Amino acid sequence: MFSLSSSNRYYLFSQPCDMRKGFQGLSGLVTAKMGKNPISGDVFIFINRRATHIKLLHWEFGAL
Repeated sequence: MFSLSSSNRYYLFSQPCDMRKGFQGLSGLVTAKMGKNPISGDVFIFINRRATHIKLLHWEFGAL
């Protein structure tokens, strides 16, 4: 489990996202569409078309 705090930077993916995407698919969106590094420690937020589901992508160094 990871914790979220005000020291994190949060980025909202501006387009509706397919919630079937896993870590690799979401990381690809972060790199290709947002121009960010998915392992930067930032938090990336994805929401589906109907705004009923949300996914967060966050890389935490040293986590087991």
